[in-house]
Amino acid sequence: MTTTAGIVCKDGIVLASDHQASSGYYVAHKHAKKIHKITDNIGMTIAGTVADAQSIIDIMIAECNLYKLDHEQEISVEAAANLLSNILYGQRIYPYMLQTIIGGEDKSGNNMYTLDPLGSLIKEETVATTGSGTPMAISILEDNYKEEMTINEAIPIAIHAVRASIERDVASGYGIDVIIINKDGYKKISESEVTEVLKQSGKELA
Repeated sequence: MTTTAGIVCKDGIVLASDHQASSGYYVAHKHAKKIHKITDNIGMTIAGTVADAQSIIDIMIAECNLYKLDHEQEISVEAAANLLSNILYGQRIYPYMLQTIIGGEDKSGNNMYTLDPLGSLIKEETVATTGSGTPMAISILEDNYKEEMTINEAIPIAIHAVRASIERDVASGYGIDVIIINKDGYKKISESEVTEVLKQSGKELA
């Protein structure tokens, strides 16, 4: 499976994931991309079947681009989350086998939602995780989360949450990706910055 994590901050959203794609007990890929840019202000994590996840990502990007063309403005995070919920619910008889976190920044502030394969939609006010590494990651997130936390404060917490799952979950591994979304847009944290955070804590990945 996977580990993905999200944190709602006062100045944006932080999303993080591991790199491993698994096929049963086999490591199918060591550099899988599990966080995707949907618009300039919205990102989405994926955990589950790769083909289903790729299909949903393509649909969401296309639909959000069409929204921008029709309305001459970016879609809001809430509207994008509701769109995704409707797509998933519409396929509930033959569901897309995935979990996702969708989050970003818009006129209403910083918003994050989680969805299951049937389209169940939950607005997350603090932290969220999906995937097989959830039991390990959520404990780190909840123990360290603070109200009014900044992105700079949240980045190390997200990194260590995913690191904890990599150490104990056989379906998570091979590195950590971190994305931040704020008023300046969508940005990926460099691999060297992630490595430095782990190095400073003395808990580098094996």
